[in-house]
Amino acid sequence: MSQDSQEVRAGYTAFAGARCIASGGLEEVALKVKAWVDGGEVAPVVIYEDASGHPVHPDLRGTREDVLRGLAERRARGAGEEADEPRRSGPGRPKLGVVSREVSLLPRHWEWLNAQPSGASAALRGLVEAAMREARGRERARRSEEAADRFMLAVAGDLPGFEEASRAFYARDTSRFERLTQSWPADIRKHVRRLVDIVIRDEAEVTRATP
Repeated sequence: MSQDSQEVRAGYTAFAGARCIASGGLEEVALKVKAWVDGGEVAPVVIYEDASGHPVHPDLRGTREDVLRGLAERRARGAGEEADEPRRSGPGRPKLGVVSREVSLLPRHWEWLNAQPSGASAALRGLVEAAMREARGRERARRSEEAADRFMLAVAGDLPGFEEASRAFYARDTSRFERLTQSWPADIRKHVRRLVDIVIRDEAEVTRATP
């Protein structure tokens, strides 16, 4: 795609209609949106999370310090929820966190594992780690696709050629997608193409990681 879409995706992007007014971390974007609103601009502004395509709604009331304090409290709440998640524990070597459990395999599987230079246990752990990396990559690619589709529908759903562009996106027909989005407002076109490039990149990484 175009060189515009080669830029690294920012964390959050704010649009006032078809115009991108801020892109970056949430604090930076929120303060720019606050300045926009406080400056008397009447066009409604929506802040989108790039990783999901969902709109976010920080509290922009009060001073800049109030906004930053609210965002810090929001982040702290999120970190607290992650810390409250239960952790697994069990027997094994505490230093490595190894848990011993029975595994049922066919004889030929055990023969292959026992023939590995690193030993059966290390080889099995390596296979599991590889499968986990592939699964994480596929999940990341799926989320990237959903984020691009969600944002495109929100900001471009009423633009000319949207349906055809959406079909080209899911077909990964990049040349047709570029042609169909060429008439879209520049900021929308730029950001949509950036998100689509991320989808293609994530899918390529999954392909490279798959044996």
